[in-house]
Amino acid sequence: MPPKKVAAVVTEYRRWSHADVILRNLLGGYPDGTRPDLQLVSLVTDQVPETDMSRALARAHDFRICDTVAEALTLGTNDLAVDAVLSIGEHGQYPDNEKGQKLYPRRRFFADIAAVFERTKKSVPVFNDKHLAATWDDAKWMYDTARRLMVPFLAGSSIPVTWRKPDLTLPRGCELVGAVQIGYGPFEGYGFHALEGLQCMVERRGREETGVAAVTCHSGAAMWTALDRQPWAGPVLDAALKLVPAHANGNMREITARTADAGTFEVEYRDGFRAFVVMPNGWIHEGDGGGFVFGGQVRGRDPVACQFYLQQPDPFAHFAELTKAIESLVRTGHAPYPVERTLLTTGILDAVMTSKFRRGVRIETPHLDVRYRPTDWGGARGAIPPVQKK
Repeated sequence: MPPKKVAAVVTEYRRWSHADVILRNLLGGYPDGTRPDLQLVSLVTDQVPETDMSRALARAHDFRICDTVAEALTLGTNDLAVDAVLSIGEHGQYPDNEKGQKLYPRRRFFADIAAVFERTKKSVPVFNDKHLAATWDDAKWMYDTARRLMVPFLAGSSIPVTWRKPDLTLPRGCELVGAVQIGYGPFEGYGFHALEGLQCMVERRGREETGVAAVTCHSGAAMWTALDRQPWAGPVLDAALKLVPAHANGNMREITARTADAGTFEVEYRDGFRAFVVMPNGWIHEGDGGGFVFGGQVRGRDPVACQFYLQQPDPFAHFAELTKAIESLVRTGHAPYPVERTLLTTGILDAVMTSKFRRGVRIETPHLDVRYRPTDWGGARGAIPPVQKK
């Protein structure tokens, strides 16, 4: 069978952008030498910086540079002419709103894609990179539109599918007492990565995920006070901190208390479960595969922890693992893990940024009544490809 034809809609295509580290797997194959059953046939770039790679790659790999999403999906015809669409709305020059949320055009991209589906009365699988949108209203519109048009829909980041060191998968239906996820970096952009690391683990408690009741963003000294109120949190945090690969010398609590973009997300789930995302910026640094670390405790057991390992710089093999999930979506017509996970983490992050903007007010989230059952897809296997020389 010929490879599936893929159209990509991206914000920008420069070296090490998300467009590069995902689409390189379609153009050149995976780092292990195998190739996905996907062929990039068309591309739309919303912005074209001086460092753009797409035009040269189009000449080398014979894919079409298009001016509009409609052209990319129809290849200039009157009918849908591709088997899948990748929407990669990450990187580029876009404004922030008053809450500090980056306003990437993900809803606009999806609206243009959906318009072609409506006009042609056909739908194909769509992948949306990272969170669905900055705001809950936009994200929910995208989710509802995908369901109405019967679009096989996958979204999210590479965190849930990358290597876990040590390899850790919580048993489905486990009685989880509590969990802490450590993250770092830009508060919103990397806060989403941390939430995905948390959610792909804690969703395995009980029979199904039932959503989130309230969210609070704690800053300054309050980011630690919130944790200290939970008797299980200290041992779990300690277990996770042992796996943080790179951090500054000095007292973590003192350093983070005076760092503007440090903070803790407190997530209260509808079933009574409680979890935290700790962003100890100022103390933690990127290094040795990144600083996304999960810690959790199953009732009656000692705390467990793992690092979500990010292989970087080149060949960014964790994005190859994400591309394999996309390949499964396109090949089977079914998302390998629920898009509802990304819908929920998108809503949590929006509430976090609202709470932060309102100086730590607890945000009740009755709209995050998001229910789904987890799958067993996740966690890369095998050797990690070596870093390539710059």
